[in-house]
Amino acid sequence: MSPRILVVDDEPSLVHGLTYALEREKFEVEVATDGEAAVEAALGHAIDLVVLDLMLPKLSGSDACKQIRARSDVPIIMLTAKDSERDLLDGLAVGADDYVTKPFSANELVGRISALLRRRSLDRAANEEVVRTVGGLTIDFISDEVTVDGKRASLTPSEFKILSLLATDPGSTFSRRQIMEHLWGSTYVGDEHTCEVHVSSLRRKIEREPGSPERLVTVRGVGYALNAV
Repeated sequence: MSPRILVVDDEPSLVHGLTYALEREKFEVEVATDGEAAVEAALGHAIDLVVLDLMLPKLSGSDACKQIRARSDVPIIMLTAKDSERDLLDGLAVGADDYVTKPFSANELVGRISALLRRRSLDRAANEEVVRTVGGLTIDFISDEVTVDGKRASLTPSEFKILSLLATDPGSTFSRRQIMEHLWGSTYVGDEHTCEVHVSSLRRKIEREPGSPERLVTVRGVGYALNAV
């Protein structure tokens, strides 16, 4: 069966163009034009990925994303006309896996969708070990759960994927490109700033003092490392 993509946007021209591009690549497309309809479709239908606009009637994209993520781990790509780090952090913090800033080409978005679906397929096939402990962090690869100093942390799928990679070799440095290629399951050709945004959000969930990180540290000019503290 072809993957079913839920496109959520209230701009008819964007929806039409994206639907055409997706169907040309043999995806099935379902459309919602407001946040409430998006939540209903994402949770009530067999959806493989959600493309979700940030600015929507009835319920904002951020609130819709939060409601979907509370009950489903379906991949979500946020569409936004805003590009400040605060806006990106807000979108990723409520559970989006990636974002695309308007205006964008339909081909670019289709490529991102394909990469996310490929990554999800690889994730489901992986699971080499059951549990790994790094300092005060415990990572359960079966349930996709993380505990921080004994308390469960609510991570998005992308945050869990990044933490899992860093935990494979605590203390070693991973470049931003390595992290993003692992995250997407293929050669990553997007904006590496996405990595910084994911890391900032992840720090808020695993660090005692996110502004002065001790666990997920920056190695200047190289990338990031996870310390066992």
